[in-house]
Amino acid sequence: MAVLSGVGLVIDDRVLAGAPIWFKPFKFSVSFVAYCPSLAWMLSLLTRGRRVGWWAGTVVTVASLVEMVIITGQAARGKRSHFNYETPFDEALFNAMAVTVVILWLGTLAVAVLLLRTRIADRASAWAIRSGIILALAGAAVGFLMTQPAPGQQRGVSKVVGAHSVGVPDGGPSMPLTGWSTTGGDLRIPHFVGMHALQLLPLLVMMLTALAPRFARLADDRVRLRLVLLASATYAAAFALVLWQALRGQALIHPDSATLGVAGLILTAVVLGTYGSLRVPTPCPPKATDADDSNASKELVP
Repeated sequence: MAVLSGVGLVIDDRVLAGAPIWFKPFKFSVSFVAYCPSLAWMLSLLTRGRRVGWWAGTVVTVASLVEMVIITGQAARGKRSHFNYETPFDEALFNAMAVTVVILWLGTLAVAVLLLRTRIADRASAWAIRSGIILALAGAAVGFLMTQPAPGQQRGVSKVVGAHSVGVPDGGPSMPLTGWSTTGGDLRIPHFVGMHALQLLPLLVMMLTALAPRFARLADDRVRLRLVLLASATYAAAFALVLWQALRGQALIHPDSATLGVAGLILTAVVLGTYGSLRVPTPCPPKATDADDSNASKELVP
């Protein structure tokens, strides 16, 4: 799907809602290329409920495929895939896609529950995986907010019901590559940030493990665990911040003083937390016993 959409971007110059018509299927397919192998790797770590995990993974795979077929097919027809109520057929396709999204979310939730019950020897890896999939579920849930009618839209009347932009119409000025709005809020930003915690937090553990031979402190399991917990909390705070910013109709690149203030607090917490995490307490020498003192006295007697 990514290759097909990439070819479409090159040879098809049609534009829909202010963006190249093949841009959406390309972004979605690349996102699934990152999402599904990450989930598959996490499923391989299960120590219990592997059969349930297999079925959950299969459900996610089929739901993802159905969603991509609809998105790509609508692009080929020159139609919107999301929020499209223009004809009964378009509405049926969007409703089918909405069902696949719910199924995909529930399948991922089942995997998350299994991972929470799985014993993973390395505590830093365990927390990175669990935090990553929980944040991914939160990011995916942002998609449900986009299906609500925007101002001026009415179910059963409007041809388009739902939007990813907040405070401005979809299809306005946008950032390069991402297509995120530069004039208003955009729910795709927290959607993206949350979902890709699934890859970024485990990658952090891999990076810390790779650096451990060169930096003695990172070889300490406690230090890696603290850094992963700090990264997970920071990621959750950043996700909440961009969601709050989008819901207020504020563009990512035009933050107000409140957004900058919260971002500053998060950054301060990261600096202090990193400093505290890297501090390794010096082990205390064993406390001398009366027997030890007696033996030491005997050694001093000629």
